[in-house]
Amino acid sequence: MPKRERVMRMSVELPLWRALAGYRVLTMLYAIALCVTRYDLYVRPWIAVGYFAVLLVWTLATLPRVRNAASCPKRFLMADLTIALAGILLTPLADSHQPVDGGPTLPTIWTGGAVLAFAIKGGWRWAAVASTAVAAANLIERGHPARDTVHSLILVWVASIAVGYVVEVARASERTLARALEIEAATRERERLARDIHDGVLQVLAMVQRRGAVIGGEAAELGRLAGEQEAALRTLVSGGLVPVSRVSEDACAGAVVRAVDEPDDEGPVDLRALLASWVGARVSLAEPGAPVELPRPAARELAAAVGAALDNVRKHAGGEARAWILVEDEPDEIVVTVRDDGPGIPAGRLAQAEGEGRLGVAQSIRGRLRDLGGSAELISVPGQGTEVELKVPRTKVPKNAKAERR
Repeated sequence: MPKRERVMRMSVELPLWRALAGYRVLTMLYAIALCVTRYDLYVRPWIAVGYFAVLLVWTLATLPRVRNAASCPKRFLMADLTIALAGILLTPLADSHQPVDGGPTLPTIWTGGAVLAFAIKGGWRWAAVASTAVAAANLIERGHPARDTVHSLILVWVASIAVGYVVEVARASERTLARALEIEAATRERERLARDIHDGVLQVLAMVQRRGAVIGGEAAELGRLAGEQEAALRTLVSGGLVPVSRVSEDACAGAVVRAVDEPDDEGPVDLRALLASWVGARVSLAEPGAPVELPRPAARELAAAVGAALDNVRKHAGGEARAWILVEDEPDEIVVTVRDDGPGIPAGRLAQAEGEGRLGVAQSIRGRLRDLGGSAELISVPGQGTEVELKVPRTKVPKNAKAERR
């Protein structure tokens, strides 16, 4: 049975849109009531009646539009603001008995709803543009900056910008909360998978490894492979099976969590996670308890150098040789040591290999560390194994270090 996608919707904007719809209806009724009380003062009442008929039809017909950001496109906002501005500019033609210090315009406070729609939809910048247009229309209608008019315009301007800013902060909080909830859900799922794997697969692999070592022969090789797979699977379980999700910025539907983040190629990475991929039945890793962070390109190069050293162990020390990786996190540098219990390298063998064109140590190990501003030192005593010490300074890692060396 296919799984159904679970989408989390969390939007603090929906109550704002509902409040705006109610505000538009109430202020429309207030404007019509004010028109009735001032009807005798209108020199051209037919202009006022015609405008309020348009305002009534527009307000009621567009109620479904003022429901969320998706159903309230920019063209609708512009049309809504145009009706408000038209009512302001028609006021002198319909009512010539305005007081000297300013009186109500035809749409009165209904205009604030058009500005607030801009604020909820686009934030404080859109609110500033809309409120500035309303201010300009009021100044043109009055012909001079009356005291009450200026006070009302400043109030609308400040209030709309404040609402727009609050909406932007609320959206950011929504995204943060949705991300935290998704991370929590991913962590619980990872823990559940880890328990299931530990109770089943890991125990079976461990048993195959032990039985293979006892039986010997081809079973020993099978046990060795099972041990390597057990170590790799433990690394996956401990490192996390579920990637962190990204939160969409769909303001109309709320914060919808469904995408997957790609890792930041320039951000720091825990070197331990990269080195853990080399762990197997014959390779052990000793690491600090805290993350060992390096820039991602440098960490990849250092891990690749460790891989090259382990390749040399397999090629030259034999399939039965064991290797140990030691990670030391020093204040000024990171030191990774790779040691094996093989027969060691005879004196002069490295120089002979370079002369024959085999540059594994020179290029894959020393070359990588040289590009990182570090060093690689190889110590080998015949009969006592080989030790490769890789050092990378923390503050001198070049930014142009290659992510991979061919």
